[in-house]
Amino acid sequence: MGLGPRLELRQSQQLVMTPQLQLAIKLLTLTNVELEGWIAEEMERNPLLAGGDAAEPQEPAGPSGVDAPPDALPAVDDASSAGLEALLRDGSGGGDESGPLDADFTGERFHHDCESDQPADWGERAAQASGEDAGPDFERMAGGEAGLTEVLEAQATARFDGIELAIARFIIDGLDEAGYLVEPLAEIADRLDVSPARAEAVLREVQMFDPTGVAARSLSECLIAQARAADRCDPAMEKLLNNLDLVARGDMAGLMRLCKLDREDIVDMIRELKSYDPKPGLRYAGEAATPVVPDVFVTRGADGGWQISLNQATLPRLIIDRDYHSELAVGADKATHGFLNECVASANWLLKALDQRARTIVRVATEIVRLQQGFFEQGVSQLKPLTLRQVADLIEMHESTVSRVTSNKYLLCDRGQYELKYFFTSGVGSGDGETASALAVKDRIARLIAAEGEDVLSDDKLVELLIGEGFDIARRTVAKYREALGLGSSVQRRRARALRAA
Repeated sequence: MGLGPRLELRQSQQLVMTPQLQLAIKLLTLTNVELEGWIAEEMERNPLLAGGDAAEPQEPAGPSGVDAPPDALPAVDDASSAGLEALLRDGSGGGDESGPLDADFTGERFHHDCESDQPADWGERAAQASGEDAGPDFERMAGGEAGLTEVLEAQATARFDGIELAIARFIIDGLDEAGYLVEPLAEIADRLDVSPARAEAVLREVQMFDPTGVAARSLSECLIAQARAADRCDPAMEKLLNNLDLVARGDMAGLMRLCKLDREDIVDMIRELKSYDPKPGLRYAGEAATPVVPDVFVTRGADGGWQISLNQATLPRLIIDRDYHSELAVGADKATHGFLNECVASANWLLKALDQRARTIVRVATEIVRLQQGFFEQGVSQLKPLTLRQVADLIEMHESTVSRVTSNKYLLCDRGQYELKYFFTSGVGSGDGETASALAVKDRIARLIAAEGEDVLSDDKLVELLIGEGFDIARRTVAKYREALGLGSSVQRRRARALRAA
């Protein structure tokens, strides 16, 4: 075979993700709040994008019946002078100059195209809760509370100075989130070139700071510090706190022998122990929880069916400012025209992607509500097994698309707020040949344990009761579900009940 250049034809298949397809996939994974921030960045890059006014209801955006998903969800329109003038004439800010400049937010209902447009009297409720006539304290809402380190630093500065203050600061820096000292005290003393006895003395003082019990090296030391602060750390209490394993087992006889007290005194000490905080640092630990904003509302319709609507309060509404485009295009050079054409094309594709995103979310939510209708009517006991593929086949989309739509998206209904992923569960066999949701089985186990009387139900007894109710379930599955619910075994629950009764 001779060597040399030649031409060959080869046929192959490959998937090429265009920038537009990548954008559509990215938008599906974003929540409405995340999408709002992303849209703000796009508006800074594209001068032709502008935020539209949602004063006019968008009928296709919701609500939608569970049996009839909307055929269209237009979330876009083009700005025009005529439309803007009409809006100003119809709105509160245009036309009638003699009208009042303030609005009665508690009495008005601006428009009712979805649940998110119902104004809440949060200002009035906040004033009633605080007992004041003023509105909500926005400065208090915005300002974060001091953390554990700041609280302890302030007390250390007021209590110590010099080398003792340095020891206290090293101790405070060595605390974990729960307030326990995780760095060895000997290393702190060696680093500062002080005696271990001096470091121990400072540690004892820090443990009496507020919250009492911080900087402890063990649970017993933490509780002993709190007992000392309450003037209850007598020799008997100290013995009890140094033998918490006996308390955990509910070994009253062993505690009576160890402390040399009768049962009544042991019960009194355990009652005192219950008032102590085993993790004092958690009062100041952690960041403020970010509120979850629902993406979809599910409400009962007038005909008794379920209505699905998007959260219009957080759903961005965009328009292409045609008037501004015309102004820029007048007298513009070739490069400017090219830039403007790119902006128009980019804006049009973004609007289409937002429109498709809204349609897809409503279609997926509609099928979920239709398939899990028993949950919305009767609760978690009627939750059915459901997979992503089932929904994907019904809406004729890929399974990965349904997975992206349901990730980090929340649904608000009369029973509370749930992530869309919550409705996809595995199944457990039942006596009638159908399968029951694993969440429904967990709920039934939790109810049985909560209603148990003097006789604590063992796992074998739970299996017997569940099989009697039609669930085909094994003992190891019951034990797994019980542990997932954070419920102890029958022995652990019996000991805990004995301690509560003490």
